[in-house]
Amino acid sequence: MKTDIILAGVGGQGILSVAAIVGHAAVAEGLYLKQAETHGMSQRGGDVQSHLRIASDPIASDLIPMGKADLILSGEPMESLRYLPFLSPTGYLVTSTDPLVNIPNYPPMEEVMGKIDAYPRHVAIDADTIAKQAGSARAANVVMLGAASPFIMTKFESLEAGIVALFSRKGTDVVEANLKALRAGREQAVQMGLAK
Repeated sequence: MKTDIILAGVGGQGILSVAAIVGHAAVAEGLYLKQAETHGMSQRGGDVQSHLRIASDPIASDLIPMGKADLILSGEPMESLRYLPFLSPTGYLVTSTDPLVNIPNYPPMEEVMGKIDAYPRHVAIDADTIAKQAGSARAANVVMLGAASPFIMTKFESLEAGIVALFSRKGTDVVEANLKALRAGREQAVQMGLAK
């Protein structure tokens, strides 16, 4: 068994925090894990992406080949399209519908969402609004992780434990807000019939 994940977004969206949560969950379950990330422009609102490979058997490379990703998890809709060539024909695209317009020629949202909606296996949710309703506007990345959790080979409880491990130094309120955000994202997947 394996899950090859491309995490995509823009600097400041918490993409690498999501990678850390998933990585913690995988290691806690005794799975093999490889990760490669690019975040050189993250402080300038640039592209941030991470290849995250989880498997029950040893993994040779930390990079996911084109057309082989099981999941693209994106904090921003246009960034999800950038990595669509990596997605396998049976993979899932999970993205926030909230644009982070960081370039002057950002395409019209109707065009971006039209391309996302044309992909047969996609989940597009308003992660910013859900995060605010869960009590933390900064937890949209964790909402997205919750929505993507049915497609990740770790147990949901292991993702919860990863949140506790990552955020415990920030205090109980931050941990609880992120757990609530994760569960709210998972609930979106349940409502769409993708999880129980």
